[in-house]
Amino acid sequence: RRWALERELTFNRAAAPDIYREVRRLTRATDGGIEIDGEGEIVEYLLEMRRFDQNGVLASQPWAIDDALEDSLGRTVARFHAGASLRPQGGGVSALGYTIRSNANLLRGLAPRLGKQAVERLVHETDLALERLGPLLDARAGEGFARHCHGDLHLGNILIENGQPILFDCIEFNDTLSDIDIQYDLAFLLMDLDFRRRRDAAGRVLNAYLDEAARTFGEGLWTGLAALPLMLSVRAAVRTHVWAYTGDDEAARAYLQTALEHLAPRPVSLVAAGGLSGSGKSTFSRVCAPGLGSAPGAVVLRTDEIRKRLWGVPSLQRLPREAYTPEMGAKVYDQLFHDAELCLKAGRSVVLDAVFLKPEERARAEALAKSVDVGFLGVWLEAPPEVLRERVAARIN
Repeated sequence: RRWALERELTFNRAAAPDIYREVRRLTRATDGGIEIDGEGEIVEYLLEMRRFDQNGVLASQPWAIDDALEDSLGRTVARFHAGASLRPQGGGVSALGYTIRSNANLLRGLAPRLGKQAVERLVHETDLALERLGPLLDARAGEGFARHCHGDLHLGNILIENGQPILFDCIEFNDTLSDIDIQYDLAFLLMDLDFRRRRDAAGRVLNAYLDEAARTFGEGLWTGLAALPLMLSVRAAVRTHVWAYTGDDEAARAYLQTALEHLAPRPVSLVAAGGLSGSGKSTFSRVCAPGLGSAPGAVVLRTDEIRKRLWGVPSLQRLPREAYTPEMGAKVYDQLFHDAELCLKAGRSVVLDAVFLKPEERARAEALAKSVDVGFLGVWLEAPPEVLRERVAARIN
């Protein structure tokens, strides 16, 4: 018990140091009673935690989650993954395949209640996806994407305090469930949001995560998106048998249908949103992204974010004038199109949020769509000059 509690303390302190305090001893008192950290015989060990308001847990929220919280949540998870220990043995096709096979056996035992045809269809389509993505999953394990993760990252294990998300109650009892691909860890949160009909929130969390993670991880961050539908489906499939074993067949069947939907092919498209600063590009991109492609929607690539990434400053820090030279601008657009191509080839729709003032930049966006054979839409946004000035001034302030 002491060993297990020390693991729980160590692992959870990485994300929630203010909640997990210390391992304590229950000891026998001289009068035969029980005391904490006494000198008598050790009877048991326990973990001391700070009590928090359960209403602050995201699963308890009446869904007042807003843009700022979604951004913060995505970046918090990305920073947690960036600091996590490498576990190459926990990634790859063998690790995810073990989970898939175990889950298939459980689902087949529940088929009379859930529907044999739906269960067999899910098992078959999951196996096909795993075989197709095997080389990618193995490559990610060797590229630093398999790490010691949270393992149980759903909305019931995320606390909001002072407007900031805190990840707690990670898995400490089974390394098979926690030494995994970081995208599979994130997939639980995205699936949970999407299942609760908040695809907009799931998409914004994903994009905030990618913006932050791109500062740590290489191209595999984008190419690995090809495996996201499978990972979302596996997470939903696991919830299927969990709910079935609790006796809630209605919820189990809903998760089973969700698991199937995540594996269904979706058309891939590229949308380029251009316009002067303050014209509404970011708002447009945020609104249209959830409806593009597979869940939780399109990747939104913003030149503002890429410029700060290349300059090596946090997203909320203002850049110096030197960051806006023509040479730097060319590098930003090169990176924009490079990342977009990787996402599109991974089967993920993309929205480009950039000024696109030059005709050659707009032509380059359309040419990219044609080169990878996906649909293209170019949108130019305008607003009256006084509105542009007001919005830019508000942003600076």
